[in-house]
Amino acid sequence: MKLPGLFLFCLLPFLLCSQTNLLHTNPLAESILLGNYNGAQYAAATPTPLNPAELGLDLQARIKSDSLKAYLFHMNTYRTRNSGSDTLSSTNGIGAARRWVYNKFQDFSAEVNNRLIVSYFQFNQTICAVGQHRNIVAILPGADPANNGVVLVEGHIDSRCEVLCDTACLAKGIEDNATGTALVMELARVMSKYQYQYTIVFMVTIGEEQGLVGAGAYATYALQKNIPIKAVLNNDVIGGIICGQTASPPACPGLNNIDSTSVRLFSSGNFNAKSKQLARFIKLQYRENILPTATVPMNVRIMSPEDRTGRGGDHIPFREKGYAAMRFTSANEHGDASAGPTYTDRQHSTRDILGEDTDGNSSIDSFFVDFNYLQRNATINANAAAIAARAVPAPPEFTGTRSGSNLTVNFNPALGNNESVRIALRSTTNDWDTVYTITGGANALVPCNATGGLFVSLARVDADGAESLFGVEKIITTSAVQDADQGKDAPNIRLFQNRPNPFDEATWISFWIEKLPTYQKANMLILDMQGKMIQTIPLNLKQGLNEILYTHGYGMQGTFVYLLEIDGLPIDSRQMIFAN
Repeated sequence: MKLPGLFLFCLLPFLLCSQTNLLHTNPLAESILLGNYNGAQYAAATPTPLNPAELGLDLQARIKSDSLKAYLFHMNTYRTRNSGSDTLSSTNGIGAARRWVYNKFQDFSAEVNNRLIVSYFQFNQTICAVGQHRNIVAILPGADPANNGVVLVEGHIDSRCEVLCDTACLAKGIEDNATGTALVMELARVMSKYQYQYTIVFMVTIGEEQGLVGAGAYATYALQKNIPIKAVLNNDVIGGIICGQTASPPACPGLNNIDSTSVRLFSSGNFNAKSKQLARFIKLQYRENILPTATVPMNVRIMSPEDRTGRGGDHIPFREKGYAAMRFTSANEHGDASAGPTYTDRQHSTRDILGEDTDGNSSIDSFFVDFNYLQRNATINANAAAIAARAVPAPPEFTGTRSGSNLTVNFNPALGNNESVRIALRSTTNDWDTVYTITGGANALVPCNATGGLFVSLARVDADGAESLFGVEKIITTSAVQDADQGKDAPNIRLFQNRPNPFDEATWISFWIEKLPTYQKANMLILDMQGKMIQTIPLNLKQGLNEILYTHGYGMQGTFVYLLEIDGLPIDSRQMIFAN
């Protein structure tokens, strides 16, 4: 969807700006989410593999491209799934589509002794002249309600064509977002074979195209009910491999480029941002548990921005409510959803269909989505959700000291003889440079980069080698002490290397201010190597770490300079490389 329109929706007659009467139609669903149940009642018949790599291998084998294909073929039978479309027909419209998903969730539950709790999540809000709407939810109760936690996997089912509330047009919405719906359904089918410590919620939302409404309603409900959501994995435009002409930056190289081995992970923030930490955690789980046995290796790309330029998705309402939330999106998208008079791409148009009949035999033989690619992306989701739902305790507090290329991490409290943590170090990229595993002791000495910024975070490790979500990220900028104390000899302002570098469409520029100076105007200047001004970014300085996300879009190459300027005086500058 396009975010600029989101801020206009409140002015339109077909959409109100608040959801009311937020409820699960199945009361048991809320009891599960609040931890009011007996975990043993929902025990799996098959013991869950404890070794993370073994579990990853099992999930990889059980997630089927044929199942995903079957879901997509069925969704292709609906003429439209617009949130304002028919709710009574059995063959067309959002009502028929959501009943089908609900019934499939019920079928999956029956296969595992009714351990999936299926419900609609209902709320009142006028969208395209329809006043009541329903997400579809399948809840897999965790084994330990006393240590209540929830992992949410979601994807929106609603579709649209060129006009937002046109419910008569052909709006198959296959890439956007039957693919995400299919992925969530397949994970509900496969992951419900086992039981995890935390509860896992598989949710298919509506109203995404009209302003992230279904996800927003659920995020509000979760906050009101104090539901302990630990991680949100949103899947939107996740099965296509063909690049359109107008894909939104950070985008694909150009029309008809094919990429079936990369996936983008979008999340908010950079330093000490729990949504970005979640994205890093997901990539780490893939690299360690799936990649060693993967038939087709995937390039899991941690993106700098929260979403594509001017765009948004159902992870955003959860992040706005304080939850760790991220988005999976295909490397290649077919269009930027602008849907103007010269727009020829498929996204947000009548052309977003399953494929074409190229030989005239009334059967689709050329597909716009890749079912095997979708299966690989589903596996990445399942693996990360399964480890996040292990309920590994949070890591200990820590401080750090840095001396040259050595980092000493002090644990508080000290680790017991059989206790382990992982120490993640990050310098110039969005991802961790190195992740070390440490067992026992009050401190650990590990190698680190000798110069530049150093970002450190910890996760605790359980007896089987699975880690918790990573905790607070700290910056250690000198050989003195940790992030809050830079030492008396440290310069007052340090400009760090941009991250990532080299980069494609967007990069984080950061600097540290030890003591906030008195100033009138501060800017970050972007210049080419001849000194020509590219952009001036006004800054509001603060003590501590300052960060800005600089986006130049796709298609620029070369070396450029960023320069911190305060009241017309240059403070420091560094070079950065555009490489795409």
